Amino acid sequence: MRVKHALGYQNYEKMMDNHIFYVDKTDFLREWWDNADEVTLITRPRRFGKTLNMSTVECFFSNQYKEKSYLFEGKKVWENEEMRRLHGEFPVIFMSFAGAKSGYNAEAGGEESLDCIESMKTAVKKIIVRTYKEFSDMMKSDLFDDDDREYYASIRKDMPDEAAATSISILSTYLEKYYGKKVIILLDEYDTPMQEAWVYGYWNKAVAFFRSFFVNTFKDNKSMERGLITGITRISKESIFSELNHLKVVTTTSNKYALSFGFTEQEVFDALDDAGFGSEKEMVKKWYDGFTFGRYTDIYNPWSIAAFMENDAKYEAYWANTSANSLVNSLIQRGSKAVKRTVEDLLAGKSFQARIDEQIVFNQLEGNEDAVWSLLLATGYLKVIDTEPFSGDRENEPYYTLVLTNREVRMMFKNMVKGWFSGDSVQTVYNDFIQAMLDDNVRMMNAFMNKVALHTFSSFDSGNKPSEEAEPERFYHGFVLGMVVNMADAYEVRSNRESGFGRYDVMLEPRNQDGKAFIFEFKVLNPYEDEQTLADTLAAAHRQIEEKKYETELIARGFAPERIRKYGFAFQGKQCLIG
Repeated sequence: MRVKHALGYQNYEKMMDNHIFYVDKTDFLREWWDNADEVTLITRPRRFGKTLNMSTVECFFSNQYKEKSYLFEGKKVWENEEMRRLHGEFPVIFMSFAGAKSGYNAEAGGEESLDCIESMKTAVKKIIVRTYKEFSDMMKSDLFDDDDREYYASIRKDMPDEAAATSISILSTYLEKYYGKKVIILLDEYDTPMQEAWVYGYWNKAVAFFRSFFVNTFKDNKSMERGLITGITRISKESIFSELNHLKVVTTTSNKYALSFGFTEQEVFDALDDAGFGSEKEMVKKWYDGFTFGRYTDIYNPWSIAAFMENDAKYEAYWANTSANSLVNSLIQRGSKAVKRTVEDLLAGKSFQARIDEQIVFNQLEGNEDAVWSLLLATGYLKVIDTEPFSGDRENEPYYTLVLTNREVRMMFKNMVKGWFSGDSVQTVYNDFIQAMLDDNVRMMNAFMNKVALHTFSSFDSGNKPSEEAEPERFYHGFVLGMVVNMADAYEVRSNRESGFGRYDVMLEPRNQDGKAFIFEFKVLNPYEDEQTLADTLAAAHRQIEEKKYETELIARGFAPERIRKYGFAFQGKQCLIG
């Protein structure tokens, strides 16, 4: 029967019954079972087959699928006699926290944090209630008494937090009693509510709730046979896994299960041949290749490949466009000038070095650049192209050389930066500023820049009450990134590079030698340097441009002095003066 290329299927049974395009990853079942880890956490970027693999585990081991061996006949796992005997042998609890979000209303302001945490906990409790309903028929058995049935009925969305924390452990006890076998527990997208909690400011409250849930479900649960957890990030043990000493963590740098998530290059090329798109292999590689798991390179994102074939070989940023990317956007927009400068380099196709710690400590993301890059690596936006050689006497984490994963991710980053200056009339005003700059219209540059600053300063606020100096700094480096993206066709935009006797802030060099070149120096009003007004600060910026001879680089590259424009930008709070 002809294979169908369709998106949205994450249920293994439905894929098999509807003959949906599928790359056989069932050997993961054997590998996971043979490893015999009591509780396993596997992290992979989003849309990398985590949910489908979890569904496959359920369909294979669950006693609800005992009579459906046809789902696996002809697959790799069915070649193993021992695995065939395990098919349909266990009660399986399968939950996903994908929908466990707060329903945060950004327009209502930060005072909503209490409502957010309660909303998120209610979402988790609803998931628990649905899980209980799946097994409610067993309560009809004489194995259970009225107290058991009363407890079962008490599992509602308004149950106390303490009841939610122990609910899955108690359900496991009931299932073992009913079926005579211990339970396999599957939890997909475990970190979704934690990411939401960090983005919207109720991290500490969420940690307390989930730490109790994880301890009861995966540590103090004597009715659990095995546990399997999947997510995008490895949240630090100190946050929610502090008491799970038996947890086996498998990240993107691990060799274990490396080929079980995502498509290998051979699998992609075979699929393209089968679909009649064999001539597209080289371009598909440029767009969608680039992921590295453990020692295995050239891993492709399954979602992008499936979407590409479903859309008759149309090249788009399929994977990057499947999410609002709110966490990544927040990290970079609110990040330091060093973070934004690194993003500039990444958009220019350059690499950089950073130490990587795979245990993500969310409450360190604001002040720890390496933590930011660690998160972007875990989420699939960066890839490792080189690693510092291991030294036995080394005490710190190694340095990794990182780049953007592929063309698809680069497009996503560019669109994300453009989004900082979009909405309402901001993009129009931003474009008007650029045009005024090209027209040497300083008056209009001032008018438009103050409008842009007024509308967008708050977006670059880290949420930690930045100083008068830090807030403009966050903004202007975001502004520079906006120019990198919006003016890339006509200008090479460089920032904070050596030139003359000092460091200019921004330089715009026209790709057309007949165009104008620009030098920007940004300064924040500093009363300790006898600056009482923005005009004083602007004068100081101009003195610095002249004294440091910032135009040296441009003159050396053949630009006549009369074609070089030098502007100072003076900031005080959300006010800006240009001259």
